[in-house]
Amino acid sequence: MAGAKTASVRWMEDTAFETTTGSGHKFVIEGGDQKRGPSPVELMLVGLAGCTGMDVIDILRKKRLHVKGLEVRVEGKRADKAPMVYTHIDVVYVVRGKHITASAVEHAIKLSQEKYCSVGVMLGKTAKIKHRYEIIAE
Repeated sequence: MAGAKTASVRWMEDTAFETTTGSGHKFVIEGGDQKRGPSPVELMLVGLAGCTGMDVIDILRKKRLHVKGLEVRVEGKRADKAPMVYTHIDVVYVVRGKHITASAVEHAIKLSQEKYCSVGVMLGKTAKIKHRYEIIAE
């Protein structure tokens, strides 16, 4: 299988698990009080923010724009009943820099949303995902 990824979890206590990714990264996830780590469903939002953020910054830099910063904020709403999938997700991109145009940001977001961000495409199977952006001129 091309591009196969691996991960494993090892139960620690209560609802806490130590995770190990195929690339060797380790961290704790938790489904309960979340004092030791994020929940698996929170990590889905982190995955979306990271995936689309990487796409957008890469596209804007290829356009040779003077981006000084990019923050991606994601908020998800879940179904009331099990399996409680995400049904609505709002993604906000905050782009800081010099001479950043709305058309360039819109194009980068559209490419990420429609072509490159596999996490967004997967989550889009159950959730309506809305994207918006702010540009802060520096």
